[in-house]
Amino acid sequence: MTTSNDYKKEEMIHGTRVSDPYRFLEDLDREDTREWLRNQEYHSAEYFSRIDKREEYKFRLQNHFHYTKYYVPERVQSSLYFLKASENENQPKLYVKKDRDPMTKVLINPNKFSDDQTIALSNYFISKDGKYVAYGRSKQGSDWQEIRIIDSDTLEEFSDRISWVKFTAIAWDGDSKGFYYTRFPDPSTQAPEEEGNYAKVYYHELGTSQEEDRLIYEDPEDKELGFQPLITDDYRFLCLYLRRGTSPKNGFYVMDLDRPKKGFLPVFKEGDAEVRYISNNGTDFYFLTDLDAGKKRVIKVSINGTNGAPKEIIPEGTAVIQEALMVHQHFVLTLLKDCCHGLVTYNIQGEYQGTINIPEFSSIIGLSGKRNHREMYIGTTDFLSSATIFKYNFEVEDLTEICRSKVLFEQEEYETRQVFIPSKDGTEIPLFITGKKGLSLDHPRKTLLYGYGGFNISLTPQYNPGILPWLQDGGLYVVANLRGGGEYGDDWHQGGMLSKKQKVYEDFIAAGEWLVDQGYTSSEKLGIYGRSNGGLLVAASMIQRPDLFGAVISSVPVIDMLRYHKFTIGRYWVPEYGTADNPEHFKYLYKYSPLHNIKENTLYPPILISSAEGDNRVVPAHAMKFAATLQAAANNHPVASSPVIFRLEKKAGHGHGKPIYKLIEEWADFLSFLHRELKDE
Repeated sequence: MTTSNDYKKEEMIHGTRVSDPYRFLEDLDREDTREWLRNQEYHSAEYFSRIDKREEYKFRLQNHFHYTKYYVPERVQSSLYFLKASENENQPKLYVKKDRDPMTKVLINPNKFSDDQTIALSNYFISKDGKYVAYGRSKQGSDWQEIRIIDSDTLEEFSDRISWVKFTAIAWDGDSKGFYYTRFPDPSTQAPEEEGNYAKVYYHELGTSQEEDRLIYEDPEDKELGFQPLITDDYRFLCLYLRRGTSPKNGFYVMDLDRPKKGFLPVFKEGDAEVRYISNNGTDFYFLTDLDAGKKRVIKVSINGTNGAPKEIIPEGTAVIQEALMVHQHFVLTLLKDCCHGLVTYNIQGEYQGTINIPEFSSIIGLSGKRNHREMYIGTTDFLSSATIFKYNFEVEDLTEICRSKVLFEQEEYETRQVFIPSKDGTEIPLFITGKKGLSLDHPRKTLLYGYGGFNISLTPQYNPGILPWLQDGGLYVVANLRGGGEYGDDWHQGGMLSKKQKVYEDFIAAGEWLVDQGYTSSEKLGIYGRSNGGLLVAASMIQRPDLFGAVISSVPVIDMLRYHKFTIGRYWVPEYGTADNPEHFKYLYKYSPLHNIKENTLYPPILISSAEGDNRVVPAHAMKFAATLQAAANNHPVASSPVIFRLEKKAGHGHGKPIYKLIEEWADFLSFLHRELKDE
């Protein structure tokens, strides 16, 4: 049996001696790691068993999570495809409603994939004629998927099975005979550190085995480059997005399927700008891009061999253009202004046509429609209401609500307000504050502050049933829009990445200080919560300002900033964080890495660190090493200590496809932890 002594407890990195006493926890197969996990499971169970209110939270959460959930439908030919989950279903089903058939039928029911409903429908793609659906299945939250195909008329499932797939789109050809997709080598043929490298694009013909799939594109000279296939609206061109990790600065290649021997034409090279296909008229392509426009613009590019300069169709404005599609020969733009969405239309010449009035303080969670459709479907949500689905008719300019999720929550008794507060350097940071109407500042209230701040991801108003008991009990829920996200365009993103990542933590800390200074809450009543990169956010903020927060929930967090790129797909995040292999990057990573900045004789606030055994995106070792180091520091504190609870979810991953019953258990623990650790009056 190997022991923890077999692993380095410290090493020299660029002349700096770095301690890593719990590196053995990176190996989940070691007996001492398994023993550590057994001890943590016992400790966690014992902790939650002492909180009487947990069963009450669980009961209330069941009422809040079990409601009918609607998703934005998609029209293909004469059929409407849509996801819907009835109130007691753990996973949404895929339905199809054909215009000629009065009945709606279930096409795919993921609740029957496994007895415990931990296999999810991760995505689906419909053929041009609507006859076939290719869909991905994800097991226990894994990023790995298996692609299967079903006949939408007969409900017959093909025997085709496509493995070794993650992060791919499926691009059907115009004849509905097959599709293009991206896959990786069989992991059993690669070293673990090569996982996520050597992506290749293949064509799969229906009714054949994966071994017969035809290789379409690869770049063996650049193993870290990823590809995403796309077929144009007219099914004439096969396009490829080229991506390096999570960087939004993608490349874009085009192949004319009428002249495939000419191969792919590089329209935009990877690394220069974010470029997203909207539509095309023959060889005239329309793109949404941040090329020379940090808040994005719409351009037209001719790919007929003339290589002309892009022509601007819709210029950059004061709001970020977050999404763009073409419906009814109109550009439909999702605008992001002060972290809320708006919807506007332009004609093909780029002339403004009008605004589609969606609810205030809301987010668009889906748009669907095609260039020749007269109707478009829109999904919206906000902090206090779940999805509402609308249909917009371009010919009569009419917006009609077609369905709305009904929840057991008194929405009219609550409100959301937005404020702008100064960060350490004076930059204004938006905060959404949600609570009961008529909020007064006569006494501090229990407050949960949430943030993310990274990867160009914008936090807009979103419905989360998990926080509803918190609001009902008089708590405040605050969302901070931090640098590193995409809320104000490319400059906002770049202002919180790489060497500027510390600005994100300063923004979040400033939000906490402002809430305390204004009387909304006190340090003893202020909880913070974040997931993934947000788990890193709250961990780093806690380490830097342990006096400011009363409780911390760090879920599936990135923690070890010196070794994150050595696990699974961690290298994908190098464009965002940098890498400790680079001496200059090492300096700032080491300065804020939560794992490496835990100090002895410091009283940290109570923390719940949550991870999942099947998380192959942010591996559990991050959370485990952080918990072990904090527990050791707490045990060595000469005066006092705070609880450090490690929660490991079984049969789950980073969060995708998690069944409702697991979400209820998770939030029952989160709320119980906050109830116990945040001080009452």
